[in-house]
Amino acid sequence: MLNVDPDDRQQRMLFKPGVLRAQLGDTVKFVASDRGHNAQSIDGMTPDGAEDFRGRINEEIEITLSAEGTYGYLCQPHQTMGMIGFILVGDFTTNLDAVREAAGSLRGRDTSRRVAEYLAEIDAIATDEGLA
Repeated sequence: MLNVDPDDRQQRMLFKPGVLRAQLGDTVKFVASDRGHNAQSIDGMTPDGAEDFRGRINEEIEITLSAEGTYGYLCQPHQTMGMIGFILVGDFTTNLDAVREAAGSLRGRDTSRRVAEYLAEIDAIATDEGLA
């Protein structure tokens, strides 16, 4: 959870990486590198069989990836500034249509730009892995 990307100072309010590939059963830790952020699942962007999560502001949380699919998450205070991310687990295409649909409910110019960027990256990964 970062205010500024150390590799590209023009990028602000972000999770790094924005798209993470993981395996079923892995644990992901959201590190509060900068204050004022949280990590929580986005409605409609949690695979079937997985639980939604919601960390408090300034709280580092860990989630265990209990189902294959795409997990969408955000920082509640900075969502409109594009502070979102995705975790891809196993055959992450299982709920990708639902993720795309739910993405339409997110607001903010920076969010729309970052969602489009991340979904293009996810599509490229799906093609590379023969899932598209």
